[in-house]
Amino acid sequence: MAPVVHLQQAVALIGRFPALAGVDLDVDAGEVVLLRGPNGAGKTTLLRACAGLVPVVSGTATVLGCDLVADRGAVRRRVGLLGHATHLDDDLSVTENVDFWSQAAGATRADGRAALERLEVATRLYDLPVRALSAGQRRRVSLAAVLARRPELWLLDEPHAGLDAAGRDVVDGLMAEAASVGATVLFASHELDRAEAVARRTVVIAGGAVQDDEVGEGHDG
Repeated sequence: MAPVVHLQQAVALIGRFPALAGVDLDVDAGEVVLLRGPNGAGKTTLLRACAGLVPVVSGTATVLGCDLVADRGAVRRRVGLLGHATHLDDDLSVTENVDFWSQAAGATRADGRAALERLEVATRLYDLPVRALSAGQRRRVSLAAVLARRPELWLLDEPHAGLDAAGRDVVDGLMAEAASVGATVLFASHELDRAEAVARRTVVIAGGAVQDDEVGEGHDG
């Protein structure tokens, strides 16, 4: 079976700067892989490239069988990306935001409500505009929008950021559950104790390239 993510000497430019400078990486279905590295190492660019948001200008880059060099837009409905920004509309309600992002991937409103429940978003917040939420509440809504899409590939940039301990536990559970049903999780985190307990592999990124690739014990359920 072909890898879910296959990068070979993949180069991506931000302006003229090679944010990815020849990345080699294979990720198989059902894996939970942690991207580790200092700020500016290329972790965020790698996640955004896998989501089809940053062009790969040379090398080989396929995600879920889609050639990102030829048509990076083809993969977008099949992945779920959580970035540093929430990408929520402040003027829309919680449910309107989740409905928008879930329906864009072919999911239903019922999927959106189930995702909000799984992220333990209080029902009293559903009709509030996102601008009225705390940072932690916004993060939970963003995660619900990803979950509702039922992505084949989860791309998470600092998924624990802004969450309390209970919220972080929910995120860990979501990653493990996604992998258990055959989805793949690629995430970046600086919270190494928590992240390494969940991840089955740790990939170290530095200077826009993979420096190390280690198999770990991962989540034991």
